[in-house]
Amino acid sequence: MGTGKTHLIKGLARGLGVDDRYYVTSPSFTIINEYPGRIPLNHFDLYRLDDTQQMEELGYEEYFYGDGVTVIEWAEKILPFLPENRLMVEITHLSENRRKFRITGLGHPYRDIMREIANWKGDKPFAGSL
Repeated sequence: MGTGKTHLIKGLARGLGVDDRYYVTSPSFTIINEYPGRIPLNHFDLYRLDDTQQMEELGYEEYFYGDGVTVIEWAEKILPFLPENRLMVEITHLSENRRKFRITGLGHPYRDIMREIANWKGDKPFAGSL
């Protein structure tokens, strides 16, 4: 709680071209918010998820394997449902103004993208893409 997950998602929404008139908030009570943009953004917050059966009822496969980007807060609650190929971002609260990000690429193409980032020397613009 309070690590900046929703703030990160607001930045992601801006990068995906979600119109500023959509106020990005955490869907704690609705479980999912959908934001149209250049690339659609689907934002899950599973903090209040009581039962994984709810994932079936939400039609999670359409979000996970459809068009757009799906971001999941509290994803550890549904590990068996997650796609094999994914990007995992863990945020650790260090202090009021400091966070530590751990980004892990699982499967193709995410593992390769993370390898490119790790090998990037910073002497030229990063050329990797999703």
